[in-house]
Amino acid sequence: MPNQVRDISVLDKDSFSYVFEQNVNVPLKVKEGGLVRVNVYRPKTDKPVPVLVTYGPYGKDISYADFHPKSFAEVNPQHKSEHSAWETPDPKFWTSHGYAVVRADERGLGQSPGILDTMSRGTSDAFFDVVEWVAEQSWSSGKVGLLGISYYAGSQWRVAARQPKGLAAIIPWEGMSDYYRDRCRHGGIFSNQFIKFWWDRQVITNQYGKPGRKAANWGPDTIEGNLGDEELAANRRDQNVDNVENRFRDDDYYASKDHNPQDIKVPLLSVANWGGILLHLRGNILGYVNAGSEFKYLRCIVGRHDLPFYYEEEVEIQRSFLDAFLKGEDRVGWSEKGKVPAVDIVLRKGNPGFNDASKELEMFKRRTESEWPIARTKYTKYYLTPDNGLSTAEPSASDKLVTYKALGKLDNPQLVQFMTVPFEEETEITGHIVAHLNVSATSLDNKAPSDIDVFVTLRHLDSAGKEIFYTGTAGDPIPLCKGWLRVSLRKVEESDPRHKEYLPHREYRSTDVQEVKAGEAYAVDVEVWPTNVVVEKGRIFGHWHAKDRPEDVFAGENNLHFGKGQLNYVTLPVIPAK
Repeated sequence: MPNQVRDISVLDKDSFSYVFEQNVNVPLKVKEGGLVRVNVYRPKTDKPVPVLVTYGPYGKDISYADFHPKSFAEVNPQHKSEHSAWETPDPKFWTSHGYAVVRADERGLGQSPGILDTMSRGTSDAFFDVVEWVAEQSWSSGKVGLLGISYYAGSQWRVAARQPKGLAAIIPWEGMSDYYRDRCRHGGIFSNQFIKFWWDRQVITNQYGKPGRKAANWGPDTIEGNLGDEELAANRRDQNVDNVENRFRDDDYYASKDHNPQDIKVPLLSVANWGGILLHLRGNILGYVNAGSEFKYLRCIVGRHDLPFYYEEEVEIQRSFLDAFLKGEDRVGWSEKGKVPAVDIVLRKGNPGFNDASKELEMFKRRTESEWPIARTKYTKYYLTPDNGLSTAEPSASDKLVTYKALGKLDNPQLVQFMTVPFEEETEITGHIVAHLNVSATSLDNKAPSDIDVFVTLRHLDSAGKEIFYTGTAGDPIPLCKGWLRVSLRKVEESDPRHKEYLPHREYRSTDVQEVKAGEAYAVDVEVWPTNVVVEKGRIFGHWHAKDRPEDVFAGENNLHFGKGQLNYVTLPVIPAK
């Protein structure tokens, strides 16, 4: 049976350099009612101060050192304290700079009772209530900012679009803005492996009422008592299940999570990582592009997903931005139109290796721009050729199929590769990429495929033909960028203002499904996520194309068609020098 909810708050004014209030009840105004619990860390002052808020599933009381010991060991020491937590601002640092920090356990997690339903409309509604509650407290100046990484960034877009009272600025740091396109279904294809890893390790382990959390060194047990297995199961919506059962954006599951980015009006600093090629990168860039904020900025970084947030240079940028809009102390010019360049990118030129922050910071220089996409971009077609080349010269119209088996696996990849000759001059590629391909599927062993999943990878090779790897989310070696498309969802909304030649816009509705017949060729435009690289003279570009889907739908051979009226090409955003 449900736990009896009671006041479990604790106030500590003496043990730390800040006042610490733990498990404060925040009543929810949502139709289901209930509450969430927050920790409040505030400076020892009688004056009201601005507040930074996070709302998420990872446990406000799970220490960073326990959540990810290896990562915590590498964090900037200025941001380590007894109350450091994964992907959130450190209370000791920020209270010392005149901010209160409020960290909420999302509903159904940690010490917050209720239904666990991550990234749902109900989650955004509850976050909205927390922001407004914070703005009304006596210790709050009424100015609220949102600052956090990943989940604590992705949730910012949705709540900011609701325009809660008191919200004054947001910094979504590596946080997807489109639940369907960025996170769950790349090109309509379910991204199951990450979601399972994330759910099993970081979410369900912290469910309200789950026994054994303290014994597992995963924060305190639920103070109001454990719940049984049946009740725990009834109190959660599992993303693994929901994303399998729902496939289209007009399914209620996805539609309920949608928001209009034009409704975001507060000042915005969106921080994208070029290495976030499978989760957040697209959302930070398109979130910036589509937001309705008068003062909005895009900053692109490199490095791992966890550490740059705490780098001294990056923290100073966070502080100056928040000081401008939460304190009225604008020492940089964020609040003056045109004073700070709208776009600040890091240029990936050279090969520092991967997961080597000091070499990346030394080798990769920064440059500012006035807009995104960069206005002087020269969108250049690199044509795929039947002999597996990649060239700016349009190939002759000779009929040919380039074929590979579907359903390749990591230990037995099935793909086709196209490669340029060494570049004759240094070439910068920064922006959005689209691959135009003529594809078909044919039967193999009398199995007739009825769909095609297209996976596109761009790789950067050095003059010796060795791939240059970049730092991925977990410090892993990654290629330049990726793109995906399920061919039955190839329909493009050309009349939508978000549709561009370099960025095909799709709605992925159930009514958009188009038939795929074995043996018929289909011209498709594959969105490849934005990227940056400076290809030095003598280096090579590569393009891989692979498949991995169920046999009853995708078994057989996949083909690229070359011939009259069937040009295949990748459009790259080449940037001329200023």
